[in-house]
Amino acid sequence: MPHTSTGEPEYIVLFDGVCHLCQGAVKFIIQRDPKKRFFFISLQSPAAFRLLREVGLEEAPLETMVLIEHGAYYTRSTAALRIARALRFPWPLLYAFILIPRVWRDAVYKIIAKRRYRWFGRDEVCMVPTVELRDRFLPEE
Repeated sequence: MPHTSTGEPEYIVLFDGVCHLCQGAVKFIIQRDPKKRFFFISLQSPAAFRLLREVGLEEAPLETMVLIEHGAYYTRSTAALRIARALRFPWPLLYAFILIPRVWRDAVYKIIAKRRYRWFGRDEVCMVPTVELRDRFLPEE
């Protein structure tokens, strides 16, 4: 498991565990991360609350994905683009969109986030990883 010199995972993605779009994004990342640098945890978990406090985000709204990269945190479109940058080719090419002002990128992100349950659906409980993927998820407690 790739970790930083402090023993922490390189990339931790905090996601809405009941959102089908978010669950799909997690599966998408896993399939394009052969080096297994990304680890995941549901925003609804106690461990996510603890991680967010550690990086200075007391509470992340469920409508944003949070990326903790080498101890720094990113949200919304910046998180998505930084994730794409770390995946296998051709996905890093999407990082060019970082040149678009964040306020515009985040406006598009917020439109999708606001409608994600209606468009993609949601579960009553958080995603439970399969046995094959369990090692990519951090403990929730």
